[in-house]
Amino acid sequence: MTITQLEYVLAVDKFRHFGKAAKACNVTQPTLSMQLQKAEEELGIVIFDRSKNPILPTDEGEQIITQARIVLREYKKIFAIIDSNKGDVRGNFRLGVIPTLAPYVIPLFAGDFVQKYPDVNLTIEEYKTEDIIELLGKDGIDAGLLVTPIQGENFIERVLFHEPFSVFASTDHHLLKKSKIKDKDLDTSDVWLLNEGHCFRQQVLNLCKLSRDRGRHDNLKFESGNLETLKNMVINSSGYTLLPHLAVLNLSKEEMTHVREFQIPIPTREVSLVHNRIFLKEKIISALEESIIEHLPDSLVSLKKKNYEIISIDA
Repeated sequence: MTITQLEYVLAVDKFRHFGKAAKACNVTQPTLSMQLQKAEEELGIVIFDRSKNPILPTDEGEQIITQARIVLREYKKIFAIIDSNKGDVRGNFRLGVIPTLAPYVIPLFAGDFVQKYPDVNLTIEEYKTEDIIELLGKDGIDAGLLVTPIQGENFIERVLFHEPFSVFASTDHHLLKKSKIKDKDLDTSDVWLLNEGHCFRQQVLNLCKLSRDRGRHDNLKFESGNLETLKNMVINSSGYTLLPHLAVLNLSKEEMTHVREFQIPIPTREVSLVHNRIFLKEKIISALEESIIEHLPDSLVSLKKKNYEIISIDA
């Protein structure tokens, strides 16, 4: 089998569609199909069950796909070694970011990073935590910007900062009568939550000691994938939600009247750059790590460890 054929195999596995895989590989569908057929004939097996919709790997095909990822990773090491010896920070880099970090962290560093490293082609996309972990395992992205710690020994976590939470409550909410909030002050009946799959949701549930079916407002249940939406629900309705520190920094003077901080130890999330242990683009991710830390607000950099308590992202 050729390297090109292995790339076609992984593309079909990713898209589960010959046409979309061909487009991603910049070839015609007949060309991709012909190369896959040649590979299958050479191996004497069927890699994909074409009768399925979407196309699915056969049992033997799954094993081939797993090995193809390993082979391509090792093949790309050759070019990574060459780039490393040149001393340049260059190449393509795909970064996955969770939605509760993307709108607040990416604008801090992205513009400066691409100016400082013009030879790096940086692609940034939003994914939920579980999708980032899956993509890292399949080499679909190079690194993830997400909340840690995560389970699994195959990943390296480069801790960037610790981000405290604040309460954001409606004007008439009893929490606004307090100067500082304790965990036990949190009312379990009127909290607005992100929807399933967001790690920030699980942290709120863990902090409030809520069950999964809580967070109801009388006869209305609403969950969002966007912190801004939850914030607006609080302002225009009732109840409260929690906001991470970077989201609080973006609030207007009027919106800040809805904010109350926690007593020490402050519930906090740990944010890291995560990548596979076998990593090919050390210089790029080190430059990315340095750039993010360099552009963090002083209020995060100066947060003392004794002042916070990391809230678990596990159910």
